[in-house]
Amino acid sequence: MTALRGGGQRIVAESDHVPHRAGLYAVHAELAIWHLLGIEDRDGPLYVGKAERSLASRDVRTHFATGKTGSSTVRRSFAALLRHPLGLHAVPRNTAKPCHFSNFAVEPDGDARLTEWMRENLTLAVWAKPDGAALRPLEIGVLAGWSPPLNLTDVPRPWPQLKAARKVMADEARAWVHGMPGVPASGASD
Repeated sequence: MTALRGGGQRIVAESDHVPHRAGLYAVHAELAIWHLLGIEDRDGPLYVGKAERSLASRDVRTHFATGKTGSSTVRRSFAALLRHPLGLHAVPRNTAKPCHFSNFAVEPDGDARLTEWMRENLTLAVWAKPDGAALRPLEIGVLAGWSPPLNLTDVPRPWPQLKAARKVMADEARAWVHGMPGVPASGASD
């Protein structure tokens, strides 16, 4: 797993260092970014995840792509922590049928700002799974050992400030629905 510990590389629209294979990935940042996010000094990545089919598809085309915040837990975490510095506003993931507000999206202009910020300030390290290796046990071991602050599950202690910041965004998405003309407050669910 030493490939994940290193700082990784910046992500661009088509990053050739990210393979079209299953594996694990780690999101890293300089110490100044940790401080901006309100996270104490630590060693290791900010976030670790797995891609069951394709690291390129999961990371480059979802986590680092505009318009995908509602489908990416790591984007929602960065959005929640960068709400004020980037001027981000939460909306329901599907505005035509709003529900599941914990999977909030970000309004389009803000989502573009989030993508730009992520590509400028974060790096990605990847580890492609060898044939026959079981990915989930490896992911659980890495999470237990490193306890990345932006992971909400499978870490010894989830970071409470992240949960609180994400709740603020989920509540904002819920309020967006309730503030829409013609949408009764009971017409949306979480």
